[in-house]
Amino acid sequence: MFLAVDAGNSDTVFGLYDQQQWRHVWRTRSLLEEPMAFHITDRSVGDAVPAEQDRYERLLRLWFLEAGIPISAVQKIVISSVVPELTPTLRATLTRLFSQEPVVVGPPIYHALPLQILRPYAIGTDLVANAMAAHLRYKQNCVVIDFGTALTFTTVSAGGQMLGVAIAPGLKTAVRSLFSTTAQLPEVPLVMPDSALGTSTAHAIQAGVVLGYEGLVRSLIERIRTELKGDCIAVATGGMATAIPTLSADFVEIIPNLTLEGIREIGLRV
Repeated sequence: MFLAVDAGNSDTVFGLYDQQQWRHVWRTRSLLEEPMAFHITDRSVGDAVPAEQDRYERLLRLWFLEAGIPISAVQKIVISSVVPELTPTLRATLTRLFSQEPVVVGPPIYHALPLQILRPYAIGTDLVANAMAAHLRYKQNCVVIDFGTALTFTTVSAGGQMLGVAIAPGLKTAVRSLFSTTAQLPEVPLVMPDSALGTSTAHAIQAGVVLGYEGLVRSLIERIRTELKGDCIAVATGGMATAIPTLSADFVEIIPNLTLEGIREIGLRV
């Protein structure tokens, strides 16, 4: 079994791959706002395990127990992390729990990939994973739109060259920004409104954010295609990839686990 770990700014996703499919995908908050009040003791060395290591280890043990899968079934682990302070925690936790050193996606291993990576020390490893998965799946110019904490557009050529990235705030990030910085605007569910003419505060926010992002996504896809002389498909991924159903026809596919698939493909080559 293969364990792929995608540590993002909001959530960390663990995907367990076996027999040509993602058998389990688990998600938890990447970092707690407040540290946990207690630690587990590592009996082998007699030291206290940091609270975040404790939390991740307990979650993983629980998930594997509920799935009826022994810890020893995992043969390889690969981590992609865009949260630098979390990377050592995940690495230490996974090494302790699975008795093996995980591969960490980053510039030292990029030479093994069939990609030409734009600014390898500046680009997020999740974007590299998205480009990897899209390139191997389609073998043509492709833009991956990842609907996460940030809304990212990663374009990779048919030959595997990462051509560029565009980044905007994610849908939830935009709504939370309104909610946290204004006195009278509530946090609202992100659903497609039936009109751009908001008749209530919640409806107005949905019209501005959801319909506005519909236009943003279409506009950037069209701009990218224009710059590539029309030759570029679009694929969507991320937790909010289906939040704007009117965009579904703009994508050749919506693949929720595309980033995990890219992490797995990277792991197969290092």
